[in-house]
Amino acid sequence: MAGARKHAPPREDVLVAAMEMIAERGLEKLTMAALGREVGMSSGHLLYYFGSKDELLLATLEWSEGRLGAERGRLLTRTGPVRERLDAYVDLYVPDGHRDPHWTLWLEVWNRSQNADDAARDRQAAIEGAWHRDLVALLAEGISRGEFRAVDPDRFAARLRALLDGFSIHVAIGLRGTDRAQVLGHVQEFLREGLLADA
Repeated sequence: MAGARKHAPPREDVLVAAMEMIAERGLEKLTMAALGREVGMSSGHLLYYFGSKDELLLATLEWSEGRLGAERGRLLTRTGPVRERLDAYVDLYVPDGHRDPHWTLWLEVWNRSQNADDAARDRQAAIEGAWHRDLVALLAEGISRGEFRAVDPDRFAARLRALLDGFSIHVAIGLRGTDRAQVLGHVQEFLREGLLADA
């Protein structure tokens, strides 16, 4: 067993492979056995490293969110109007379409969190918190620069993220009549009415 562990792929390679399998084949095809075949490990070795499929999924989500967080950081530190950066934030948040792999993973982690322990819930909250903090900072900057009307940034961010989550779920599951373009249109209308009126 020690020899097999010595030749095991790095943890990130396993997470990359898991995300690629979700993108190409869907979450239902992601089993420990199938992932093990993909990376040249037994399902037993994967369980040794991750402990459970729930942990594998959460670790994959954290890895994916780390990449999104870096991209979000680059977008939000650009120069130019805050409104343009807010639009970029929304664009990054909303799934690309039906079965978007990142959102498919989020939906599964949320579903499994009903039975998760406190540590797993804290990890999910940390991911959510990063999105929220960045949005609050962006709104506060837009208010201080006079681009947005004076709203409570934390409260507005909570409402906007709830709107984004709801619409994003519709896009990710392929609900008829709710495609990405329609969602972005609804969100732009919400932002105009909530932030730009009387600005």
